[in-house]
Order: sequence, then structure tokens, then C-alpha cells
Amino acid sequence: MSQNLPDVTSGRKATKYRGVECLNCGHPLDLSDIYCSYCGQLNSKKQLALSDFFKEFFSSIFTYDSRLRYTVRDLLFKPGTISRNYVHGQRLKYANPFRFYLSVSIIYFLIQGIISTFSGGNNNIVNWNQNDKPIKINDNIVTLNTQNLPQGQQMTLSKDTLVVNGDTIPLNQNNEEPIISEEALDTLSWGNRLVKRFDSYRSFYNSSKIKNPTEALDSLNHKNTRFNRWLYSKNDSIDRIKEDPFGFVNYLLGKIPFFLFFFAPFFALFFWLIYSKKKYNYMEHLVFIFHIFGFVFLALLIFAIPDTIMGDSIFSGLLFILIGPFYFYKALRNFYKQNRFITLVKYVFLNTVFGIGMIFAALIFFAITAAIY
Repeated sequence: MSQNLPDVTSGRKATKYRGVECLNCGHPLDLSDIYCSYCGQLNSKKQLALSDFFKEFFSSIFTYDSRLRYTVRDLLFKPGTISRNYVHGQRLKYANPFRFYLSVSIIYFLIQGIISTFSGGNNNIVNWNQNDKPIKINDNIVTLNTQNLPQGQQMTLSKDTLVVNGDTIPLNQNNEEPIISEEALDTLSWGNRLVKRFDSYRSFYNSSKIKNPTEALDSLNHKNTRFNRWLYSKNDSIDRIKEDPFGFVNYLLGKIPFFLFFFAPFFALFFWLIYSKKKYNYMEHLVFIFHIFGFVFLALLIFAIPDTIMGDSIFSGLLFILIGPFYFYKALRNFYKQNRFITLVKYVFLNTVFGIGMIFAALIFFAITAAIY
């Protein structure tokens, strides 16, 4: 090993601070080795100084990780090519597709939360007329705005009904189901028993206002099982959703990255089936899907700034209407290398599968989210 190497670097990378053994893993090194070839740690015996710490800190900010740079660049401008390069062995060049997807999607929702907090935007789906006066009738809130009625229409209000131009609208929505005993429930089928049980619990909850599941089940003479306690506790969840629907929506949206992450393997099955003649295995199809998902959230993250400045979701809308479909088609062409007609046929089929699959997956996701809310 050479002992008289020129001191071409400064700071902790200087030749005079290098050793012949990695301090992290013990791998033998040469004095020409700036980093350990086995674990990648800096070959330096110099103690940390404040100046070295700040030099490395600011250096890491201005010279950002090359894998992130290549991943963002190729993901945005080379649809499908990044997946092809990755599965063909260029894995040190790019960020891990699964980790990148989760990171960029979570960052997107965090940024959206920050934007909503500082923009002070109105989170109401429907903006009611400020002159409207709510009237409470039988625990129902009815908002009246006679100014918006078409000319010639009349409105009358009674205890249980609202009549608009001859059409009767019932106001009393408390049509509670009768309480069913445990013995009667046992005679029903599983599905019908579940529905009737929840209807009974909802009716009892509304009439008694008892929130404690154990106390309620004791009053109903129902079995005090874990499932029954959980089912009864969903009454409180329903009330919280009614009182703050946007709180539930935000909770739901925050789970979307994980929802897509766990459902992506099911979508990969269809790619594996229709591209069965290709040499790609199941995991390589999955890499392609996560690159597609990663692109969507990366584009949403980029478009969040102009959409916020303009006060409208113009760019996000273009992403889903024009950019996204075109990007998906180009990604299929570049990754699987099939002709335009075959790619177009499979493109239509996969979009149909995605649409139908997302509907069923979203229903399952919504049910699970509501169950744990």
C-alpha cells in the first residue's frame, strides 16, 4: 500500500486521516480508499469537529443524492423506461420503487395538509346562504331559504312535514327499528342477523343515548362479546362522521398511499396474465405498477403549488384527464416493447380492470376505514 499519497482532499477526507481498516466493519482498506468498498463508510480517523459537521451538512443539501435525481428525472420524462432499466439491473442508479412511492405519496398528503392549514380554505362542501336561519324540529336541522325558491312556488312548514309547492317532505327521520332480542336474532341468517343487530343497536343508541357498549348490551340483554361491543361502538363513529365529515374524509385520504400499496399486488396479477409471453416475472410487473403510482403522486406534488396559487385544481385535473392516460400508454409501450395496436388493446383492457377493480377495492377500503375510525 502506498504511504506517500498526495493530500488531494481536505477535511475528514484528507489522506492523512485515512486508515488501513474500516472503523465500521473492519474491512481492510488502502490509503487511496476514500470510502470502504464493503460498507461505504468514509475512511477517516479524524474526530468530528464543528466545521466538518457543517461542511458535510451543507454539502448534502446542495449535492443531493444522485439516485433521487435520476429517479425523478426518468420517472417524469421517460415513462416505462425507468422500469425497464430497473428490472434489467440498473438498481443502484434509481431509488427503490416501493420506498419511493410511499415517500412521495406521504409527502404529498403532508404538503396538502400544510397548504390547507395556511390557506384557511373553507372545508364546507356546500356553502349555505348566510341569511338562512336553521330551525330545529324533532331533533332535525332544517335550513330554510325562501329567497331561492322559483317564482310562484310556496312553502309551508308543519311539525312533521315541509310542503314545497304541493310536494310533502317528511322531517321526522327517526323511523327507528324495533329492538330485537338475542333469541330472535339467533333464528336469522348470518347476513340478516348482522343487519338487524346493528339496526337494533342504532335505535337503542338514539333513544337511550348510552355510549358505553357494555352498559348498553346489559340493558338490551344481549351477549357481551367483543364483536357486539365493537358493533355498538360504531354508533359513536357514525355521530363523529356526521358532526365532522371532513375529518373522516381527511382520515380516509391519509390512508390512500397504504391502500394502493396493499392493493397493487392484485393489479399486478392482470399484468402478469396479459403479458404472460414476456420474460418479466410477477415482481417486475409490480415494479412497473409502483413506478406508475409514484409518477401520479410526484406529479400531484409538483402541481400542488400552481394549483394553490391559482386557487383551482386545473393542473391536477389535466393530470387525470390528459397527462395520466397518455403517460400510462407510453409507459406500456416503452416497458413491454409491443406494437401500437396490441398496446392500445391492452391499454383499454387494463384501464377497464383498473376502473372496476378500484371501485370494489375502494368499497372494501371504505368499509375497513369506517370500521377502525
